[in-house]
Amino acid sequence: MTDQLTIALVQLNQRVGDLDGNARAMLDWRDKAKGADLVMVPELQLTGYPLEDLVLKPEFVRRSLEAAERLADATADGGPALLFGGLQVEEGLVYNAMILAEHGRIIGRTLKRELPNYGTFDEKRVFASGPLPQPIGFRGVKIGVPICEDIWREPVCAALAAAGAELLLVPNGSPYELDKDDARLRLARERVTETGLPLAYLNRVGGQDEVAFDGSSFVMAGDGEILVQMADWEEALQLTHWQRRESGWACTTRASHSLDPYPADIYHAMMVALRDYVQRNGFPGVVLGLSGGIDSALSAAVAVDALGADKVWCVMLPSEYTGGESLEDAASCATLLGVRYDVISIVAGVEALGTMLAPSFADTQAGLAEENIQARLRMVTLMALSNRFGHMLLTTGNKSEMSVGYATLYGDMAGGYSVLKDAYKTTVFALCRWRNAHRPEDALGPTGPVMPQRVIDKPPSAELRPDQKDEDSLPPYPLLDRMLEALVEKELSVRETAALTGADTALVADIEGKLLRAEYKRRQAPPGVKLGARNFGRDRRYPISNAFHTGKP
Repeated sequence: MTDQLTIALVQLNQRVGDLDGNARAMLDWRDKAKGADLVMVPELQLTGYPLEDLVLKPEFVRRSLEAAERLADATADGGPALLFGGLQVEEGLVYNAMILAEHGRIIGRTLKRELPNYGTFDEKRVFASGPLPQPIGFRGVKIGVPICEDIWREPVCAALAAAGAELLLVPNGSPYELDKDDARLRLARERVTETGLPLAYLNRVGGQDEVAFDGSSFVMAGDGEILVQMADWEEALQLTHWQRRESGWACTTRASHSLDPYPADIYHAMMVALRDYVQRNGFPGVVLGLSGGIDSALSAAVAVDALGADKVWCVMLPSEYTGGESLEDAASCATLLGVRYDVISIVAGVEALGTMLAPSFADTQAGLAEENIQARLRMVTLMALSNRFGHMLLTTGNKSEMSVGYATLYGDMAGGYSVLKDAYKTTVFALCRWRNAHRPEDALGPTGPVMPQRVIDKPPSAELRPDQKDEDSLPPYPLLDRMLEALVEKELSVRETAALTGADTALVADIEGKLLRAEYKRRQAPPGVKLGARNFGRDRRYPISNAFHTGKP
């Protein structure tokens, strides 16, 4: 029985389905953990996470089990033990497991019991729930290994403590969202208060489709004090030293890193998610329409910071309604960012379609159809460039617009990814002001402003008709966003939203109606990074055909 342990916490990126690559990365970081007795990596690090329906493919499960055996074999080199996440199968059921390997063999494991089945998570769809776990014995120490959601409820940690666990190691795959750090710390304190056991919380980093993982791993003493705080957004290894005392095991390591405040955390989530999405799907870069407006300016800045200016291609696509200021501002944005910038007028295309449709449009009033033709011609132009040169089309619409359908289906909505998909317009303004004054340390873009101040100050406009402004069709964005946050994030009724925001009930009812009617558009929107508690997609799954409206009796 040992009285001292050195445990290496390794917060890693991953690639879903890349069994060999993920295993190599774990072993490489294990080699760096000089002096460690035990190396822990995040939940399902071998397979990647979230796996979604890959778990339902028998061949994937078979290869995952074989990869786990090979990874265990690799620990025969005399290095530290490895506690890693992978799949386990019992009686035909597939479990989310943590596996402890040392000296070339598996010496312990635990199965995840609490399976999240809300928001972005569908684990009950693909995994079986494990029994209340027992501690894993390691060098005479009883280690409790609750897996991610297992600490969000009381029973698992209570059962581990009752079974004699002496400390808790918690591997996670916990996606970023606003205020998530506070929620994690609160839950961890609840568990250490209930059990009296110290806890090491390990999370992954990186992007996977619509989620970004922020790391932010930590060690908490049995009295709730934070002893170790690892960095957010970056791969890192932290050696933690533990001693057995009369009062129990204690971590003697002290380390502190500052975590991103708002809105730097949102900006980083956008960068990380876009970077990994583009790179892992084999795109040489991105192309986007740069309109001279705030949404495309921010999208371009995030892309440059995530990928580098040489991988971002901005295109201005003016119509007859595009103002001189927009042309100047788009060019200035491109210059500040150092990207390739082209101007391709859509006027000739609009005229050609006008001629083509003239017989069908005869004796009708010009209006929305003509506006949307412009947006769709821009999409056709950008997709032509994407097809010819391989760049992914980055869309630039924000959550406020997507909420109420203020976007053109098969027009400005079309593309491969959207970094602003879960960002309300007021958040876009906050991010632009922040980025003009700050540059993330790991950003590949320039220091200093990335867009002219005029882009932030001028009234937003789609410029699809003369003198058009967004507020011709929508309430002012500060009010609209407060209403949407109530209707979408909090699921409040029209009456409750009106009382909370001070908005007129009829106005709120109209916005709720627009929100519900736009569901069919959002189903066809590209993926985009999750930022808040209720992104459009897996967090919020509404029927398209839906007669219920809280603004109606």
